[in-house]
This record gives sequence, C-alpha cells and structure tokens, in this order.
Amino acid sequence: MKILLLSAYNTASHHYWCEGLMAQFSQYEWTYLSLPARYFAWRMRGNGLSWTYENHAELHQPYDLIVATSMVDLATLRGLNPQLHNVPALLYFHENQFAYPVSKQQADIVAAQMVSLYSAITAQRIVFNSEYNRSTFFDGLAALLKKLPDHVPKGIVEELTNKSSVLFVPLVNAPQVAGTRSKQASAIRKIVWNHRWEYDKGPEQLLAFATALPQGLPIKVHVVGQQFRQMPEAFAQVRQCLQDKKYLGEFGFIANKAEYLALLGQSDFVLSTALHDFQGLSILEAVQVGCVPIVPNRLAYQEIFDAQYRYPSRLDKPVEEAVGLIDKLQEFLAKPIEQLHVPSVAELEWRVLKPAYEHIIEHCRDLKTGRQGV
Repeated sequence: MKILLLSAYNTASHHYWCEGLMAQFSQYEWTYLSLPARYFAWRMRGNGLSWTYENHAELHQPYDLIVATSMVDLATLRGLNPQLHNVPALLYFHENQFAYPVSKQQADIVAAQMVSLYSAITAQRIVFNSEYNRSTFFDGLAALLKKLPDHVPKGIVEELTNKSSVLFVPLVNAPQVAGTRSKQASAIRKIVWNHRWEYDKGPEQLLAFATALPQGLPIKVHVVGQQFRQMPEAFAQVRQCLQDKKYLGEFGFIANKAEYLALLGQSDFVLSTALHDFQGLSILEAVQVGCVPIVPNRLAYQEIFDAQYRYPSRLDKPVEEAVGLIDKLQEFLAKPIEQLHVPSVAELEWRVLKPAYEHIIEHCRDLKTGRQGV
C-alpha cells in the first residue's frame, strides 16, 4: 500500500505519531510531508497551497490512501490537486479548534474551525485521540452551526459522528530507563513538570502552585519542556520562586532524549497544570517510566487516570486550585515510596493498539471517495 502522510503543523506530538505509524507499518510505502509548527493562522489556511506548489512530484504519485492530521486543509488540497480526488483519506485529530483555549494570536478561531469542518466532511474516516477530544469537537461544531445565519445544512454532526472513532496516540513501547531510578536512596522527592512552555499548558497555574508551596518540604521541582521564541512571562517568576524556596531542579529544555528519559526515570511525580490536553503524551510518557501522575480533574485526564491522581479543577480561581494541587501532593508525600502506586498505561502502547490501527487503515483504503463514501 502506498500512503501519503501529511502533518500541517508538525509539533512534537504530531511528529511522534507520524514516526510511530511509519515505524510500526514499515510494510507500507510512505511519503511523509510536514510543515513547521509556527505561524498558526497561515499554516492552518495555507498548507494546501504550500504543498501544491512546493511538492508537485510527491503529490502526483499513485496513492492508495491519504493519512492527515486535523490541521491539514484536506478540502483545499484535494481541490487544487484533482489527482487526489479518488484517494480515500483518514483524518486524525490530535486536538480540535473548538476546545482549544483561544489566545491573542488566534484572532479568527472560526476560520480554523471551518477548515477542520471542511476537512472532516472531505475525509472518509475521522479519528480522535480521546473521547474528550471527540465529544468537545461535536459539541463545539453543533454550537457553531447554530450561530450561522442561514443555509446551514442539517445532519452534519450526525454524518460526521457516524464515521468517527477514538484511537489514542500509541506510546512507543516502554524505554528501559526505570533502572536508573534512585528514589529508595534519597529522602528528596522529585517532581517534574514537562510540557510545552505555552499559555495552554497553564503557566499561571504553575506559578500559583510554586507561590503557594510551603517552605521545608522534601522536594525538588524540575520544570522542563519544549520552548519557543516567545514564552509566557510566568516561567521566569516560577524559576525565581522555586529558587528562593530551594526547590529548583532542572529548568529548561532537555534536547537529548536519553537524558530527558533518565530525568523522568529518576523522578517520583509528574505534574500537569494544563488548560488543554486532549491526551497528554508528556504525562503518559513519564508515567510509562514510573512517575505518579498529579493532574487536574478536567480534560482527557478524567478518562485516563483514576480519581486518586486528580486534584480539584478551579480554573476560575487558580490560587484555590493550587491549594488543592498541594494537598494532593502532600497526600502522596506522606506515603512511603514503596507504597506509591504508579498506574499502568501499557494498554496505550503500540504493542496493544497496533491491530486497531491496522484495521482502520485497511478499512479506510477500501472506502469509496466522495459523499457516497461518508
């Protein structure tokens, strides 16, 4: 099978998924096109134009299937490239533009939402990485359609729901780093916050946590993750606050994957303050190597982790949320290390999910294109 794989806004998690697909299904012939994760509005509307003029040769191959991430403007791409009209397409939603926290850089979020809508209609199958992702997409779509003034076709939500399903982004099978853990030999508990340094990962909530932490706890806090040219000012304040309280551990991006995994393997807890997580790969990767998750009671965390790992969600009152987070942390700190239970995420690894991916790829390849295949 010859597959065209498209990632229009190639963040680390999108690349992780694409690389996993190609590695797990090496029997297929893949052509992988991606665009950098910057200039969001332009990427969202311009990817079809960019690929049409920059990748003419790649787009004119005889493909059996298109696999695209949800930021791909599939309708425009097919409109500009008639040779792709009869190639069935699978659209994968790592996130959706209806539940994503709006920033100042996303002035016209409706335009991005419409791209997702047109692409979903165009695709033969749509797949979401969590039930939270799927439900917020359809709830948001229904709300948008109600706002449109006239000539709004009926049945769109039902049509798309009928060709949708949920498949998590699979984890690469657990790396052998757990043996590097030295928790038994240390009285200091290590906490890692390991997300993108952007507004949607809750830097203000992280700052509230750092500010509310009482003095004298036996902890070290690592704040690591992918950074960009511009980052929220809260991170500088987080660093100063942790440093003043003598809690500061590693701070910044760890480019070397082995070193990063070693840090996770040596840590006791992984922390989220996210405003948005449709699956939470960075949390899952840490849990996979032995970290106990401490996550807010919201987003996809509610379907992945039991209540014992979730602290109360109070987005309207970040200080109160920070207090709840600290209460949950101290609950865990009061337990001996050997009594800490790390939840299993083995069911999210490729070794378990590969058959489901193979089934949907093979099934989608055999679907007819056009509205009759919806």
